[in-house]
Amino acid sequence: MELYKKSAAELSKLLRSKEVSACEILDDTLARIEAVEPQVDAFLSVTAQTAREKAKAVDAKIAGGEAIGALAGIPVGIKDNICTKGIATTCASKMLENFVPPYNATVMDKLEAADAVIPGKLNMDEFAMGGSCENSHFKPTKNPWDTSRVPGGSSGGSAASVAACEVPLSLGSDTGGSVRCPAGLCGVVGLKPTYGAVSRFGLVAFASSLDQIGPFGRTVDDVAMLFGAICGKDSAHDATSRDYQFPGMTEGVKGLRIGIPKEYFGSGISEEVKTSVLKAVEELRMLGAEVVEISLPSTDYALSAYYILSSAEASSNLARYDGVKYGYSGNRKGSLNELYLTTRSEGFGAEVKRRIMLGTYVLSSGYYDAYYKRAKMVQRMIGAEFEQAFQKCDVIATPTTPSTAFKLGEKMNDPVEMYASDVCTVTVNIAGLPGISVPCGFGEGNLPIGLQLIGPKFSEAKLLGVAKTYETAKGGFAVKEL
Repeated sequence: MELYKKSAAELSKLLRSKEVSACEILDDTLARIEAVEPQVDAFLSVTAQTAREKAKAVDAKIAGGEAIGALAGIPVGIKDNICTKGIATTCASKMLENFVPPYNATVMDKLEAADAVIPGKLNMDEFAMGGSCENSHFKPTKNPWDTSRVPGGSSGGSAASVAACEVPLSLGSDTGGSVRCPAGLCGVVGLKPTYGAVSRFGLVAFASSLDQIGPFGRTVDDVAMLFGAICGKDSAHDATSRDYQFPGMTEGVKGLRIGIPKEYFGSGISEEVKTSVLKAVEELRMLGAEVVEISLPSTDYALSAYYILSSAEASSNLARYDGVKYGYSGNRKGSLNELYLTTRSEGFGAEVKRRIMLGTYVLSSGYYDAYYKRAKMVQRMIGAEFEQAFQKCDVIATPTTPSTAFKLGEKMNDPVEMYASDVCTVTVNIAGLPGISVPCGFGEGNLPIGLQLIGPKFSEAKLLGVAKTYETAKGGFAVKEL
């Protein structure tokens, strides 16, 4: 039985009916990883020993008639900026190449309580800064649909591992589209939850007011299952987390109003992407939804505001990497300033240094008012425009990315063009809203295209329900055979 092809929901059903064991599921997963990893390069580490210990514990619970968690025996890959106790968490950076956290992120404790099995840590753009998964210190990850192309970033390893059927589920993080963009480019489902719906404790910070952990899966049911396990209040560690319990999906679109913002379908969006997304919206209309045109005029300024805000926060957050307490240490024989200089210049990659310098600049005396303060004003305008839009519609539909996956190396020397890949997704983080990407077709070269659905805060039940309705109407989403 090729268990790796089955969804998390299917595996859970087989396990609970005792048709397969957790150890059998894991063995099949590890064999699949070994078979396709040379082509995809999604994993930075494979933790077979600890995964087997957990799988055996799940099987023992089942044999003893004990209650098991919601994700019992299900393999879940983890982006390598989520802290895992006793397992290296590198953020795909030389700076943290040998860092082994002494504690778990809150989401890891929740996965442990849900009896999930963790087969390894996944590749990413260094410190989650990038849109292609090429900025990793260790290696680039490839798109399973065409291994000469990028999987998107920064959670490229998380998306590619699910698309390649290495794991049925994975966790990533989304600061400006880093769950949704790779989900769209790799043809899988990716959810960016409402800010505060999932604890950020143990997620290595990039931009604290924008970062959010989110799930990937090959089906909407799988994503809903993982989201339900990780969401909720974290009173002990994260004051920004909310007391939110996922009630389950609200399926059906009859009477639902879907907003189409004209700003997301203008220049810069490829014709094949526009066509696929609008076709998906038409299919939802035929299922009973009402389609209305809306406007989000500040979208034109969102990308600039996002890179000012996120880089400013990155500049502050990454100041802690000084070569003294942990992480890569530079020249300890020189002065303190020489230690800082060599630690940061050698420990960080080019993209991280670029964003630190940009963030330091916009926060500096004489430029704070001109850049950072104005970006915060744009953030408030974007939030207000979304609130007005949701008075006219229930859900907003847009492309996830402006084009299909581009070639490896194609945009590495043009940061501005690379940043433009986030043009459809950054507003969701700026406003703290939930967004989901679901596959909605293929472009030239059989490359996946994603449909992004955006809702009001804490409307994940509705968003997932709309996505599920569309998935059902399409007869499921295609899986890439490697």
